[in-house]
Amino acid sequence: MDGAPARTGVFPGSFNPLTVAHLAIVEQARQHHALDHIDLVVSVIALDKHAPPGPPLEERISLIDADIADIPWLSVRTTEHQLIADIAVGYDAVIMGVDKWQQVNDASYYPTESDRDAAVASLPTVIVADRGGMDAPDAMRLQTDAAYHSVSSTAARAGDRSMMAPHAAEHWHDEPRDGEQPLP
Repeated sequence: MDGAPARTGVFPGSFNPLTVAHLAIVEQARQHHALDHIDLVVSVIALDKHAPPGPPLEERISLIDADIADIPWLSVRTTEHQLIADIAVGYDAVIMGVDKWQQVNDASYYPTESDRDAAVASLPTVIVADRGGMDAPDAMRLQTDAAYHSVSSTAARAGDRSMMAPHAAEHWHDEPRDGEQPLP
């Protein structure tokens, strides 16, 4: 690969927390699409998630950093952008779950349908992972192990730490809200 430019991918998400499915998806995307580097990109204020549960953003990023520290081709960064089309600018590929692909195509997130169409058309190679009963479009499909289809950050936050990436599982806690005690 000497002299060839590095192929980069971006996987936007809240990673709240980072799960074993997220890690499996990036590994599979890297292998199947010849990506040299992938960035996990977290929006400072995620679309539709203005006050997400769990630890504050800085702590969440630290947990992700710890879980990917031994993976040289994977890094995490934050962005002020919320729309995947804006986050994906400059990358060779964008990775997402089928639920995010549906959101990308939802005209309600754009001023007009034409703006939506332009945003979708501007995307680099789109890699869409199947998820729990929702299938990705064939041309974009990253067929993932069915064992990961039911893994979700929501279920992980609800107590199933087996779904979390290892460091997150060990150190995860929810921030107490209005006098509540933090979860163990």
